[in-house]
Amino acid sequence: MLKIDAFNHIWPEKFYSALKEHLGEMTDITRRSEAVPMMTDLDRRFEVMDMFGPDYRQILSLASPPFELYAKEGKDAARLSRLSSEGMAELVAAYPDRFPGWIASPPMAAPEEMRTAELEYAVDTLGANAIQIFTNVSGVALDHPDFASVFAFAAERDLTVFLHPARGANFPDYLTEERSEYEIWWTFGWPYETSAAMARMVFSRIFDRHPGLTVVTHHAGGMVPFFEGRVGPGWDQMGARTSGRDLAAVRRGLKRPHLEYFKEFCADTASFGSSSAIRHAIEFFGEDRVLFASDAPFDPEGGPMYIRETIRCIDSLGLSDDLQKKIYQGNVTRLLNLPEASA
Repeated sequence: MLKIDAFNHIWPEKFYSALKEHLGEMTDITRRSEAVPMMTDLDRRFEVMDMFGPDYRQILSLASPPFELYAKEGKDAARLSRLSSEGMAELVAAYPDRFPGWIASPPMAAPEEMRTAELEYAVDTLGANAIQIFTNVSGVALDHPDFASVFAFAAERDLTVFLHPARGANFPDYLTEERSEYEIWWTFGWPYETSAAMARMVFSRIFDRHPGLTVVTHHAGGMVPFFEGRVGPGWDQMGARTSGRDLAAVRRGLKRPHLEYFKEFCADTASFGSSSAIRHAIEFFGEDRVLFASDAPFDPEGGPMYIRETIRCIDSLGLSDDLQKKIYQGNVTRLLNLPEASA
């Protein structure tokens, strides 16, 4: 069966060269990314892909972290964004049987005119199939007015938005501390980041303004599927726990029950080998809203482990052939408007 890996990461050659020149030295998460050969070595990527046969393909997306973490000037972020887009577009054109599509990463912290220019170039000129944004922009929530144009752009062009968590050690676990310990910021912080961003999008009425906007949440929807009771009936009491603000009016201001919006997100299967997480995602979001993705190459083996374990988890669930086909290829083909030849 054809398997289209919807969310795995790469640093194209020209982007990688520019990034090294810009940074001088890789640190923290950029150092982690650089250390994985599959991230920058195309031969190694093909070697890993070949382990899963000729029917395994990848949608390319830029690896974390977001531009604003290391490119403080808007012009630098815009330049790196363009290089990443051009690099992925070139790879898709050169190897269509391996890479049926790619996801553009706009410079979210750059001035709006720069960000819009890079989005238009990536989509209208280079043919990006979707866009990737992160759960916050230098600590600013996605429902901030500065980012409204990004969601409007995606909605107008029927582009799926891939939501990647962003949080570092500078997000402390306790108010009395200055940094997160033991990489809690990654293990528990990233699922929380995803869930918080989803909530901000729902209650700020982004989906009321843009009906039909499609957002794919990384890592099986964060915490939301596991806490459906708190998200649904628990939030029915919004405002009862808060004085000084009429939060009940926020919930009443939505056009539909709030749980319906959460269920209209999509999720990928990048769960680091957890069959339960994938099962919960399918049960919560529905069979038309879950996409096969491995999050390669960030695993101890440098790529193949996450792909292998994700496939094992999906195959262990006892899904029907029709549902397996949707998850492995049908949903991503539809949501990214891939050519029929891809499937």
